[in-house]
Amino acid sequence: MKHMDAKGKFIVFEGTDGSGKSTQLKLLGKYLKGKGIPVFCTREPTDSPFGGLLRACLTGRIETDEETIAALFAADRLDHIRNGVNGILAKLAAGTTVLCDRFYFSSLAYNGGLASSEWVETLNAPAMEVRPDLTIFLDIPVEESMDRVSVRGETERYETLEGQRKIRARYLELFEKYRDRERIAIVKSEEDKACTQAHIRALADELFGF
Repeated sequence: MKHMDAKGKFIVFEGTDGSGKSTQLKLLGKYLKGKGIPVFCTREPTDSPFGGLLRACLTGRIETDEETIAALFAADRLDHIRNGVNGILAKLAAGTTVLCDRFYFSSLAYNGGLASSEWVETLNAPAMEVRPDLTIFLDIPVEESMDRVSVRGETERYETLEGQRKIRARYLELFEKYRDRERIAIVKSEEDKACTQAHIRALADELFGF
């Protein structure tokens, strides 16, 4: 096909909790499929046994510390990348574009602000060799982020106003640190989902050469 590379594109969505990542990812997936691009939508934590453990830790059903959570995220991510059945590398090699809700910047922003940032980066060094073609950060005021989260009912480990404020600041510091090696776009997550999606589609059009 005209716009198809032999290898799929890898696009990651990042943001604080409640920023609209999963919604915008699905909308972009639908758009790309309409263009004839094979798409695989995925997320972290994954649905693997590692991901199941992580979800139990994040909701407080399993009591643990930040280092353990960081290590579980790193393990879940490596399996996510390398799994031969539906792993990221296998999908990309097959020519499928992968859209992922969270990747290594989530660990660096969330875990790296509470555990040793150097240690968290070392844990994620193998995963960081699999660099996204584009990372989209959906930016939202933290107050609005928490308003959206509160509608869900159950809050998770990092979902406090102060926690989200620190995480957002950490993201922006990391983007500055890695700007020379990463392709990062900061997109305002607006109340009008279609407006936000229009900005994202423009980025995708540029990436694919539409």
